[in-house]
Amino acid sequence: MSSDIVAIPPSVSWAQRSARVFLTFNVECEKPDIKIESNSVTFKGVCAPDKKLHEVHIPLYAEIDPVKSTQVNKGRYIEVVLAKVKTGEGFWPTLTSDKKKHHWLKVDFNRWQDEDDEGDRFEGIDEFEDMSDMFSSKMGDFGDENEKDDTSSAEDEDLPDVE
Repeated sequence: MSSDIVAIPPSVSWAQRSARVFLTFNVECEKPDIKIESNSVTFKGVCAPDKKLHEVHIPLYAEIDPVKSTQVNKGRYIEVVLAKVKTGEGFWPTLTSDKKKHHWLKVDFNRWQDEDDEGDRFEGIDEFEDMSDMFSSKMGDFGDENEKDDTSSAEDEDLPDVE
């Protein structure tokens, strides 16, 4: 019988913009060991609630700047934002340099942005103010403009008795 602990890769979601890549490690881990290097990201930690060891090494498609990259532990998941070095070369076709299909890696469609949607739509904009302007301009009188204002209610109308 072996006492070796088998590490399980955590579920990882990813999305990108022209200047950065978002990684989300979908595990609860109090003190994960995350190493961000110019060509890879490594995650290792004992994660709740099952106290299993989760570990993964992600070889990146292109170079990133480890100094400008950040990580935040949100409790139930860990977010990592990687700063791309070559932002003018467009979007990466894949996250990993090995171009394999990894069972633990998924696209984060909530954050995903296609290349033709260039520019961060909400970056630098108060999105709630922007959305309220959009709704107030789009929502208005849905009735016909030629109709007279009918202020009568259903209570005023004579309705037949229900048998």
